[in-house]
Amino acid sequence: MTSLWLHDAQVPARLRLTPGSRYDTVVIGAGITGLVTALLLAQNGSQVAVVEGRRVGVGTTGGTTGKVSLLQGTRAQHIAGRHGIGVLAEYLAANRDGQDWLLRFCDERGIAYQRCAALTYAQSEREKDAVTAEFDVTRAAGLPTELLGELDTPFPSYGGVRLGEQAQIDPMTVLAALAAEVEAHTAPIYESTRAQGVHGADGELVVQTEHGDLTAEKVVLATGTPILDRGGFFARLTAERSYLAAFRTPQPVPHDMYISAGQPIRSVRYHPTPEGDLLLVGGSGHAVGRTDAAAAHADELLDWTSAWFPGAEVLHRWSAQDYHPVGELPYVGPLLPGRDDILVATGYAKWGLTNGVAAALALAGRIDGKPPSWSGTFATWQPAELRSLLSGARANTAVAQQLSTGWLRMIGGGDAAVPEEGCGRVERHGLVPSGICTVDGVTTEVSAICPHLYGILRWNDAERSWDCPLHGSRFAPDGTVLEGPATKPLTRRAVLREDM
Repeated sequence: MTSLWLHDAQVPARLRLTPGSRYDTVVIGAGITGLVTALLLAQNGSQVAVVEGRRVGVGTTGGTTGKVSLLQGTRAQHIAGRHGIGVLAEYLAANRDGQDWLLRFCDERGIAYQRCAALTYAQSEREKDAVTAEFDVTRAAGLPTELLGELDTPFPSYGGVRLGEQAQIDPMTVLAALAAEVEAHTAPIYESTRAQGVHGADGELVVQTEHGDLTAEKVVLATGTPILDRGGFFARLTAERSYLAAFRTPQPVPHDMYISAGQPIRSVRYHPTPEGDLLLVGGSGHAVGRTDAAAAHADELLDWTSAWFPGAEVLHRWSAQDYHPVGELPYVGPLLPGRDDILVATGYAKWGLTNGVAAALALAGRIDGKPPSWSGTFATWQPAELRSLLSGARANTAVAQQLSTGWLRMIGGGDAAVPEEGCGRVERHGLVPSGICTVDGVTTEVSAICPHLYGILRWNDAERSWDCPLHGSRFAPDGTVLEGPATKPLTRRAVLREDM
């Protein structure tokens, strides 16, 4: 499940953290938002450090489709429906600034990208109304979109809305260049260093990590979902998993970027290689931990591609996680109202390459005293949040249902059989839920209780991971944290079998 972008990425070894170091700002997370924020601050003379729990780009950015577009499926109509055309125009202005900054960075450093049109298309007759609605609101907000009655595609389509001169990138090539630029400004990037908490002491912030503490005046949480529960952002976001695959096809690959207007999502783009263009297909998403058939979701992409691109050969399969905000707009700003010491950026709804850079521009501008004119649209705390209470209540009702359902499953007893390869299950030993799985010939038993807010984990058969249905934390078979908001691993109880 390694992404196309990470498969051949050249990622150099980086410094180990020196406990006790002090910085003006510590950025937690080395994806697109974290690295751009760190670079902007370092360019302005701040002492900055980046702390990353795994490796640069291993999170959401390294799993993205690589689309850098202002036409974003049906996002515009959802934002306009909640907030009006004026706010949508501000959102698009933010994304345009993010797009411009990113492509300018690529131009200045000779990083290749492709200019192509973005299309939101109807994959059935019933999706045509959503396409028309997207055209209407984007035109009203100032985007030069076109409404097309017919499309020339090898897969079923019933018209679409088109926006020319958008772009697609290899995100890991961009992240590698960003990381090198950050380090060139003497800002260290501490990889394999998971931040576990932040607290105040003597007028400064102490960032607690698994390898020691750092101190700073400010902390930026660029971790997908905030790793700190202050502010309750975990209750304002829905964690979503989606699947992607790269194919070699015997037939030509479309050279525009497509995404369907309805479910199941089908996202299509090409990727140039010296051996010819690859086809990238994404979609079939679901809320994290809320399915017993993740592998079936992933396989849907293969079946769809085989149907419409006969003879397509799978080269890479992977997945990505992102967070949908209940208020439809990203949250960028203070973690707590009225305090600027801890800042957060989250809620990009799968469009992080423009929103993530825009968030970095807003964060750095806030710290340096020169925020962009549109930054209020991304505010973490604003009166419009009250209108999101109903959506938040619905989201948290689902969380409560998952919490109670997970614990009720524990009524049954355990199963003595060792899980087959690639399989896992949750069972009760006395009153204690345990997760037992077999991966690569090793059978392990870990606590099945998420250390974040005590949800009962579920086995993800597509990615061989333990996933929390409450707020999207994910863990490797041995309990290692893969995704937040959890910051601590699962308790390992035993290695039950190890095949040699």
